[in-house]
Amino acid sequence: MTTTSSGNRGDSPGPPAVDPVLRSPGRPAGVATPSPLKSPAGGPLAALRGILARPLASYYLLLATVGLLVLIGLTMVFSATSLDANGNPYSSVKRQLVSAGVGLVAFWICQRLPSQTYRRISRVALISSFVMITMVDVLGMLSVMQTPEGMKPKAASIGPITADQLWLHIGPVQLQPSELAKLAFALWAADILARKGPAIAEWREVAVPLFPVSGLLFLLVGYHDLGTMLCLLAMFIGILWAAGARLRVFGAMIGVGLAGVMALVFMPGKNVYRMERLAVWLDFLFGDGRATNSSDEAYQAAQGLTALGNGGWFGVGLGEGRQKWGYLPNGHNDFIFAVIAEELGVVGCLVVLVLFGVLAYTGLRIARRVNDPFQRLVAAAVTTWLISQAMINIGGVTTLLPITGLPLPFISDGGSALLVGLAAAGVLTGFARSEPDAAKALHARPPRKWVRLLWAPLPPLPAARKGRKPSG
Repeated sequence: MTTTSSGNRGDSPGPPAVDPVLRSPGRPAGVATPSPLKSPAGGPLAALRGILARPLASYYLLLATVGLLVLIGLTMVFSATSLDANGNPYSSVKRQLVSAGVGLVAFWICQRLPSQTYRRISRVALISSFVMITMVDVLGMLSVMQTPEGMKPKAASIGPITADQLWLHIGPVQLQPSELAKLAFALWAADILARKGPAIAEWREVAVPLFPVSGLLFLLVGYHDLGTMLCLLAMFIGILWAAGARLRVFGAMIGVGLAGVMALVFMPGKNVYRMERLAVWLDFLFGDGRATNSSDEAYQAAQGLTALGNGGWFGVGLGEGRQKWGYLPNGHNDFIFAVIAEELGVVGCLVVLVLFGVLAYTGLRIARRVNDPFQRLVAAAVTTWLISQAMINIGGVTTLLPITGLPLPFISDGGSALLVGLAAAGVLTGFARSEPDAAKALHARPPRKWVRLLWAPLPPLPAARKGRKPSG
C-alpha cells in the first residue's frame, strides 16, 4: 500500500492516508496495515466493520441518510401533489424546493458553528419560541371568542401578526413556532444538564429550572398540537436518559406526563377531535373499523389503510397511486407514508424505515463518541426527537398509534418542519466532525483552505492532544 505525506492535502474531509490507530506495533511508521475491506476471509460483515471503523463514518452516514430522505421527500411530495386542484402540478413541489434550499443554508450554517455558540443562543432561542407559541395560543383563543357559534373560526390578528391554527404569520413570513421550539428546547435542556454535571443525580438539581420550564412549554404547545407535545416529551426522556438521571425521576416524569396528556385530551374546546381520534384508533385496533367510519378521522385512517393494501410488495408505480386523487386527506403531509406504500410498496416502505434506522444509529453513535457533554446531550435529544416523530407519524398511518398530525421528518410537505429538521441535521453533522478520531483525521490531512472556508473549519483536537502540534 502506497502512502502519501501528511502534508499533501485533498479537497474532501476524508481520513488520513496513514492512520496511526491502524498501524501495527512492529510496522514502520510509513506503512499501514492491510485494510479490512481487502480481507478475503472477512466477508460482508468484516467489510461493514471496516467502513464503520473509519474516522469519518458518522459524518458520511449522516450526510447520505439525510440527503436520501430529503430526495425521497421531494419526489413523493411532487407525486402526491401533481394533481393540484388549481391546475399547477408544480406549485407544491416548488414551495418544498424553496424550503429545502433555505434548509440547506441552515444546515450549512449549523454544521459550521462551535458548541459554545449554541450554548450562548439556546436561552434566547427558547424564549423566542415561548413568545411565538404564546402568540399562536392567544390569537387562537381570540379567534374562537370572536366567531359566532356554529360558524368556522376566522383568524384573529394583532397588527401584522396573524395566527392560523398552528401557523404564525408575521407580515409575509409564515412559520410554525412549535417546530422551532423542538430545536431550541434540545439546545437549552442540554446546556442546563451539562452545566449541572454529576449533580444531575440529585432530584432538586434536576427539578430546577428544567421541570417548570419544560412543563410550561409542553402545555403551551399541547394546547394546539398534542402530537408535537408528545414528541417534546419523548425528547425530554431521551436527554434525561443520556444525562444519567435516576430511574425514580423517570417514574415521576412519566406519571406527570400521562396526567398532562389526559388533561389536554379532555380539555374543553379541544376534546372533540382528540376524543374522536382516540375512538377511531381504538376501533381500528380492537374493533372492525366500522363503528366510527362516519367521521373525518375514520375516513382518513381508512383511506390510508387502503393505500397501504393497494401497494403490495413493489407498489403500483411512482406517480400511479389512486388514493391521492382526492380520496386520501393530507396525502402530501401527514399521510405521505401511505402514498409511499401505495406507489413503492413494501420495498419502498422498508427503504424509508432502514434510512430512519441508520439515522438513529448514527445519531446515537455520535452521542456515544463525542467528548463534550453538551454535544452528547444535544445529539441524544435531536436523535430522539427525529426518530420518535417518525415513529408517531408512521404509527398513525398504520393505525398502530392514534393520528396526531405530525409530519414525517425530511419527507412530508411543510416548510418549517423541513427547515428546522435540516438545521438539526447540520448540528449533528458538526458534532460528527468533532468525534476524537474524526478530528484527528481531519487535522492529519486537512482540506484546502478554500474548502474549509466554503464548507466548514477544522474542529478542535481532543483535549489530550491540544498541547501537541498537529501533523501537516
